Amino acid sequence: MAADDSDDPTTSLRVHRGLCIPYSEITWRATTSGGPGGQHANRTLSRVEVQFDVAGSAALGPRQRSRLLERLGPTVRASASDSRSQSRNRQLALERLATKLDVGLRVDPTRRPTKPTKGSKIRRVEDKRRRSETKRQRRAPSDGDD
Repeated sequence: MAADDSDDPTTSLRVHRGLCIPYSEITWRATTSGGPGGQHANRTLSRVEVQFDVAGSAALGPRQRSRLLERLGPTVRASASDSRSQSRNRQLALERLATKLDVGLRVDPTRRPTKPTKGSKIRRVEDKRRRSETKRQRRAPSDGDD
């Protein structure tokens, strides 16, 4: 029985049920994180940036690729510098990348226009009639016969 690497969390990033991206297609970069922190922040490469090449990916299908290119562009980046630990920032960056890709692939349902209900039409007309009557009673009495 052959093992399938596509769902293995140690070799691929699971975006959603139908898509796993191998780590070999993700580019990693570690840099020093900005902001305060003294020598630790200045010396350690704890900020992690991950980059995914949408245009050159073999893991994406043609529809997925075209949707991501249209919505997110040819490369998708995510970074994390929340933690002092590079490994934790790596996890956070991967989660953010997966979220961006998932949102980019999401298909919004088509809107089906609905008609107002009979009750809502009746309420609208009654409200208009009441409002009209209120305004009519505010007017000065007319001298002529109606």
